[in-house]
Amino acid sequence: MARVKVTLPDTFSFSTEVPVRITDLNYGGHLGNDALLSILHEARVHFLRAIGLPDEFDSVTKLGLIMVDVAVEFKSEAFHGDMLRIDIAATDANKYGFDVVYHVHKAGKEVARAKTGMLCFDYNTHKLRQLPEELVAQLG
Repeated sequence: MARVKVTLPDTFSFSTEVPVRITDLNYGGHLGNDALLSILHEARVHFLRAIGLPDEFDSVTKLGLIMVDVAVEFKSEAFHGDMLRIDIAATDANKYGFDVVYHVHKAGKEVARAKTGMLCFDYNTHKLRQLPEELVAQLG
């Protein structure tokens, strides 16, 4: 079976910290894969707010971002109480979306690498929309 490999960019424009909660643990007593996806979502919201986007969804215009794919490469375990540092970079911006790359670590030890594909989506028409120019500029 071919292994998933997430390539990290040379630099990250944002970092945040998210703790591992007791509810994030799986039956093995460590951070579950489903919980990591939720933690990445939380970190992505922190990133978007830091670049001036208040939310992933605008309830007035019904224009938002939708995650269309995800890749995760686990490197080590994380446990309840661990503080995860998540470095984030937006990459590969195009007409409709961009990728968000995450580098997750704790106390200097790599926990995971991940990438999510984000597209601009109009919830009124249920169709893709072009990324607004101001968002493209904020992503750098």
